[in-house]
Parts: sequence; structure tokens; C-alpha cells
Amino acid sequence: MKIVKPNLSFWQIFNMSFGFLGIQFGLALQNSNASRILQTFGADVGHLSLFWLAAPLTGMIVQPIIGYYSDQTWTKLGRRRPFFLVGAILTAMTLILMPNSAVLTSVLSPMLIGAGLLMIMDASINVAMEPFRALVADKLPTEQRSAGFSMQTFLIGIGAVIGSLLPYVFAEYLGISKTAPEGHIPDNVVYSFYTGAAVLIFTILWTVFFTKEYSPQEMAKFEQEEYTEHKKEGILSIFKDFANMPATMKQLGLVQFFSWFALFSMWVFTTPAISQHIYNVKVGDTSSVNFADAGNWVGILFGIYNGVSALYAIVLPFIAKKTSKKIAHAVSLLAGGAGLISIYFIQDPMHLIFSMIGVGLAWGSILSMPYAMLSDFLPARKMGVYMGIFNFFITLPQIINGFFGGLVVKEIYNGEAIYAIVIAGIAMILGAISVLYIKDVKVD
Repeated sequence: MKIVKPNLSFWQIFNMSFGFLGIQFGLALQNSNASRILQTFGADVGHLSLFWLAAPLTGMIVQPIIGYYSDQTWTKLGRRRPFFLVGAILTAMTLILMPNSAVLTSVLSPMLIGAGLLMIMDASINVAMEPFRALVADKLPTEQRSAGFSMQTFLIGIGAVIGSLLPYVFAEYLGISKTAPEGHIPDNVVYSFYTGAAVLIFTILWTVFFTKEYSPQEMAKFEQEEYTEHKKEGILSIFKDFANMPATMKQLGLVQFFSWFALFSMWVFTTPAISQHIYNVKVGDTSSVNFADAGNWVGILFGIYNGVSALYAIVLPFIAKKTSKKIAHAVSLLAGGAGLISIYFIQDPMHLIFSMIGVGLAWGSILSMPYAMLSDFLPARKMGVYMGIFNFFITLPQIINGFFGGLVVKEIYNGEAIYAIVIAGIAMILGAISVLYIKDVKVD
């Protein structure tokens, strides 16, 4: 007889998701400062998207493997917790090292060291991040999963707000230098990365110590039919699972493709786009005060959209319940697309806040609704590997964008990155349209 999982309290859901705050704290520092760091070390704006390929390439490889092994693993710490603990430690190390790339070696250029550390950071973040999605499905009954993913989104938003704002706060309120000699990273960014490393370790340890995972025996009782009818398969079964993914995942894949194509462009090109289009910084200028101000303001803007997503996560389950998960997600993506396109028409940096409100609505939904829609249609015994495979639809558009996005900006847009942001807005609107064609189909 199949036993229903018990409902968890607010604080139990909070504790199991708290580590995501630290992960996103570090990811926000990377998203809002990596392009700036790489440009400071000599990267051309047309090559930025190639350096950012590290994230999707490592994610495409790492997440399904981590998902598979976390499904099969059981230790004293459980099956999901060991992976995000190791990932957090490695991520913290790269957060400390990346802004110091210029002093790490005299053999390779700082730009190559920075790009290499970016890849290691991305791989480590993927190791830490993937099991958190599966943990929600492991621990929560179906009726609580939207709330669980929304709690993750709320904490992601809080972590991202603080991480994005930190360089600005250090510079403007604590008097830490926001400029540095050419080829060096300003102290406000360096100290922000150090702080991110500390926060990441603290929040992950919180989740590890205050969350109990269900044992294999308990999971067998919750999902008795699946656990008695199937045997463990080798790691090559990932390819079989990929070929046999549920129809709902394929349909959601198109939505994810457009959404993450847009997000990748935004993360890579927002700093050069705003510095050129609004702050009148010349292409290639990375040492002026205007470039520093633009970079710090982008951090503020990224903090705003993440803050909006955190607040939106609180009400999103109610919106989805009153309408549907599909309608809620489609409307959110439309708001994000409109926000990105509006940047082209803005000249006052303060008005970009309104653009980021739209982006925040989209981001809040992207982090929760696709997973809430998908988790009910996946076999519990393979939740980790399928969540990892689902990441393919996140990484593929970023890889395509990474290979061609910078080339298009340099050769077609003459280095004017604002047009990449406009295309991102159009892609997000196409994602909203694609949501409406999703049909819920249970996997066998």
C-alpha cells in the first residue's frame, strides 16, 4: 500500500531551501560582475558570450550525472545533501580566487585564469544546485510542491538581491574603492566575492544540519509500486531516460529554450549595453568612472529584479491556483519580454527600474513554475536524473547564444550590445506563447 508523504511545516520547507539563498548569492555576484571582470582582464565585448559558455557546457554535463548519482546514493548525510555540500565548498573557493586572477600566475593571462575559474565556479554551482530541485520533490507531497519551489524562488531572490547590491553598498556606503588601476578588480567587487563565499558556506551548512532526508526504505513506502517494479540501472541509463522523457518535459523544453536564451543575453550583455546606450561609454572602455558607475548600477538593477522575483514568489502559487500554472507562467514571461525591450527606449538610468520589474516577474516564474508543472509527471525514483536532464533545455539555448551571440553583436550590431537585449525580449515573448501549447502527460 502506498503511503502519502506528510505535509511539512513552513520552517521545514524554509530549512530545506535555505542553502539556495547562498547559492544564488554567489551566482548573482557572478552574473552581475563576471563580464566586468573579464573585460577588465582584457576580454573583448564580442568574446564575452564565448567565455560565458562555461556555465551551460558544464551544466549540460554535470547536472544529469549529479542527478543520477544522487538518486542512487545514500550516506550518513542522505543522498542529496552530500552533493550540494561539496559543490558549495568548491564554489566558495572559486569566489575567493576569481577576482584575484591577476595575481595567481605569471604564465597565463589573467583573462584565461578568470575564464577557467568561471568554468570551475559554474561546474561547482551545478553540483550544488541540481539536488535542491530533486529534494523538494523528495520531501513534499504533490499539493505542497508549488509552495516548495516558490520558497526556493523567494530565497533565491533574497540571496540575489544582497549579492547584486553588495558591490554598490561597499562602494557608496562603506567607502571601499570602486575603481582600480587598469587590469585590476576594484576592492568593492573583491570584498563582495569574499562575503559571498562565507554566506554560501553558512547557508548550505544550515540546510545540511537542519534537514532530514527520507531513507530509501521510507521512499520505497511512499512510492511502493515504482520501487518494487524497477531495478537500479547503470549510468548509461541517462541516455535511455533522455530518449524516453515525458511529453510534458519536451513541451516545456521549448518554453525553457526561449526563456534561457533571453536570460543568457541579459546576463552577458546588460553591463556593456547599459554602459554604451545610457552612460555613453565607448566600446572597449573599461577604466572610466562611467563604466564603473554603469557596472555598479547594473548590480542594483539585478538586485531589483531578484527582489521583485522574491516578492512575486509569495503570491505566484495563489495566482496559479486561481488561473493555472500555464497562464501564470505565460503572463510572467510576457512581462519579462516587455521589460527587456523597454531598455532600448530608456535614457534615464532610474527608469530602468521599471524594466527590471517586468524581468523580475519573469524570473520568479522561471525559477518555480516549470519545475512545479514537471515534477508531478516524473517517476519519483528518477526525480534527480530527470531534473538534471531537464537542465538540457536550459543549457542548450545558452550554448547556442554563447557561440553566436557575441559574434552577432560584434559583426552585425557593431559592438552595440543593446540590440542583444532587444532580441532577448523577443525571445521571452516567444516563450510565453509556447507555454500555451503545453499538455500535461504522465510518464509511464
